[in-house]
Amino acid sequence: MNTYGTLFKVTLYGESHQDAIGVVIDGVMPGLKINWDLVNNDLKLRRPGAVGTTPRVEKDELIVTSGIFNGYATGSPIHVMIKNENVISKDYSHLVKQPRPGHADFVASIKYRGYHDYRGGGRFSGRLTTPLVVAGAIAKQMLPFEFSHKLVQVGNLKDMSKLDEYLREIHEKGESVGGIIELTVKNMTIGIGEPMFEKLESKIGQMLFTIPAVKGVEIGTGFDGVEMYGSEFNDVYEDETGKTLTNHSGGVSGGISNGNNLVVKVFVKPTSSIGKKQESFNFETNKKETFEVGGRHDTAIVRRAGIVLENALAIVLADLYLWSKIY
Repeated sequence: MNTYGTLFKVTLYGESHQDAIGVVIDGVMPGLKINWDLVNNDLKLRRPGAVGTTPRVEKDELIVTSGIFNGYATGSPIHVMIKNENVISKDYSHLVKQPRPGHADFVASIKYRGYHDYRGGGRFSGRLTTPLVVAGAIAKQMLPFEFSHKLVQVGNLKDMSKLDEYLREIHEKGESVGGIIELTVKNMTIGIGEPMFEKLESKIGQMLFTIPAVKGVEIGTGFDGVEMYGSEFNDVYEDETGKTLTNHSGGVSGGISNGNNLVVKVFVKPTSSIGKKQESFNFETNKKETFEVGGRHDTAIVRRAGIVLENALAIVLADLYLWSKIY
């Protein structure tokens, strides 16, 4: 439930307003000299500060307690802990009786019979993507691939040079917006992925849908291929290396990487917590009533999600890459 992977294994723990969150990473190659500057640079990309992001800013100082000796991975599990310090838990007490529309408040209260930690979204908070970024940043240092991500659309905006202005307008309305992020992995090798249930796109979907607010994942052309003929969609091989003229399949054939760029598009929904007054059922009064969420939230969580998705994808590839070395 809280662990992903077989050979490269990641276990997350903690909640949004607990003392700390963290990750245990098993399967890091012994002798890998981890560049912690690269890890911290990825964390900076996730950190708020830009227009449309939450005012909650954490230091995200990494406390490494095991798995590293003299700067190198020992081969035993690496434990990284991150303290939660900038929390205002009182902002969430009213959500016990009146759950937020679109959020996990209601289902969590039923599933865990009221024993869950609801503060800041608890286990369902985007705060838990912080240790995921750490694990993915380490995974990327094990791999020969080149990773990148870009925002291609936010709300109805496709010109990202106007993003700040657009998000200010959305914030003034008390609203939120979602968006689409495109992930690209270059220098892919052939043979990553294992049929039947460990196919590359299957594992990508499993991991990326783990990220809060992700509602759609496409490989390559994806749903836009619905209007294409087979002769148009088929990727024609150009040479003996498997290079193709087009890349509608997004670098995956039969669930296995084909050596072309891996291309994944992800839809991140609008943030559930908004400044605008909403209606929701009140379990104390037994009727639907107007309420305000309060707290500190992103107008467009998608603005910070790119590095989270990129590094989550790296975790998938690290696990399947080690598989490919065995089979």
